[in-house]
Amino acid sequence: MKKWILIGTASVFLVVLVLFVYIYQTSRAPLKDMRSYAEERAKTEAKLTKIDEFYLYNGAETHYVIVGEDKSGEQLAVWIPEKKKEKIVKKKMADGISKQDAIAKLNQEEKPQKIMGVRLGMEKNLPLWEISYLDEQSHLNYYYIHFDTGKWWRKIENL
Repeated sequence: MKKWILIGTASVFLVVLVLFVYIYQTSRAPLKDMRSYAEERAKTEAKLTKIDEFYLYNGAETHYVIVGEDKSGEQLAVWIPEKKKEKIVKKKMADGISKQDAIAKLNQEEKPQKIMGVRLGMEKNLPLWEISYLDEQSHLNYYYIHFDTGKWWRKIENL
């Protein structure tokens, strides 16, 4: 009797595990497709030879951002609009502020309890860093910094 209970429990566990893996893979498929589309455009239009980072930014419009290197080894950021007919924006990473500098600017002006994420994005044709963080009261906040100048652009507080 114990043998049948053990077999039944293991079978249920296996079915649940397989369903979990299937649901997870199915839910991640659109993101994989977006990344593939963005990487292909970055390689063909911006001539990137190496991909280092991928960001998905959902602001007023969706942009995919690829950070990588061209054939000369220069680090570039490429903002790719979701709409296929729109043009990409390409900038040298050295011409903008780094992720660490953006975080330092946030730490200088605000008091984040925990940084949730840092990503490149685009609003109104303005390349920017978006930093999401929790404040001292555990409210979700967004802080936006110009990629080119490092100046504060806007913040969204207490979500």
